[in-house]
Amino acid sequence: MEEIYLVCAPGLESVLATEARAAGLAVRGEEPGGVTVEGTLAEVARANIVLRTASRVLVRVAQFRATAFHELERSSRAIPWDRWTGPTAVRVRATCRKSKLYHSDAVAERVLAAIERRTGATAAPKVARAVDATDGEADEGAGAQLVVVRLLHDRCTISVDSSGELLHRRGYRQAVAKAPIRETLAAGMLLAADWNGHTPLIDPLCGSGTIPIEGALIARRIAPGAARAQSGDFSFARWPELRESDLTRELERARAHELPRAPSPILGSDRDQGAVDAAVGNAQRAGVYEDVAFSRRALSAIEPPRGVGLLATNPPYGVRASKGGEVRNLYAQLGKVAAALLPGWRMGVLSPDRVLDAQLQLPLRPALELSNGGIRVRYLLGAVPGGDQ
Repeated sequence: MEEIYLVCAPGLESVLATEARAAGLAVRGEEPGGVTVEGTLAEVARANIVLRTASRVLVRVAQFRATAFHELERSSRAIPWDRWTGPTAVRVRATCRKSKLYHSDAVAERVLAAIERRTGATAAPKVARAVDATDGEADEGAGAQLVVVRLLHDRCTISVDSSGELLHRRGYRQAVAKAPIRETLAAGMLLAADWNGHTPLIDPLCGSGTIPIEGALIARRIAPGAARAQSGDFSFARWPELRESDLTRELERARAHELPRAPSPILGSDRDQGAVDAAVGNAQRAGVYEDVAFSRRALSAIEPPRGVGLLATNPPYGVRASKGGEVRNLYAQLGKVAAALLPGWRMGVLSPDRVLDAQLQLPLRPALELSNGGIRVRYLLGAVPGGDQ
């Protein structure tokens, strides 16, 4: 059994833990920025294929105390590196905090030397790392095996990355609007609201369509990593110990739950035609074009489907809106439209400050505290007064 660490955007830990349990993973606990589970390599594959809110999946291969480089070198050489990599390119990323070994580059060099000695691996060329503003994770790309070293209070934890590219890269979002929300965060908003696709979903400020598209994937039970698993585009697919039959079985297991169509209406709208065009293209690439109705319309002109469902949205703020007064007016209008047209519906809204919360004039309460595009936000969730509630 392996100790597996599921990395997520800070604030999504409880959502990810619930999702992991639903996927049959043995959850051991939550930590800031992730969830620890226990499982086999087959379950490492499952986590990469089915989890919607994880940013990457790490396997912890060693934990030991190191206050000097000779201790680090000795313990690193004892790790059975040939389980995880052969004579291929390897990249080591190290972070050091409150430890006697504080030079992260020197720590990374020592661990890389141990890997090279055991497997004949070579150092991957250095590249500029793109840091995801949503969760602070650096995307190293899929070309080299990433090894993550963390030194905290002289305690060294070494992990191998099983994902490659960050998991929010589903492959469909090639066209984007201003400051788009990450796929993992959009999925987290829906899962935190206990939305499962059996009731309608509306995003009246949809931008490039990430929330409705993630909703359609949830509604149709489409595993977010299925396409990447099919093409072998995960680091774990190159591990010597992974049995191909395990990967095939996990992929078939995930696809066995897929539905041909979303059970309930999913609507996305925006006043910007360019954003709507981007959303349509993204939905086509995601394979859910027939499941989401996108349209260009003003917020006040939305036409809710019959029944009671969920409105989930990421309104413009920060770089998406330059004037504070316009943002306050937008939140006020959003609250008025919901009160008038969606009584009894559930509503989930991202908000960067309490002044905007008050503009909604709805009994929504913070359900999650997150970061979106580098801005601290809260996910407000609740029911719109009226209806049968």
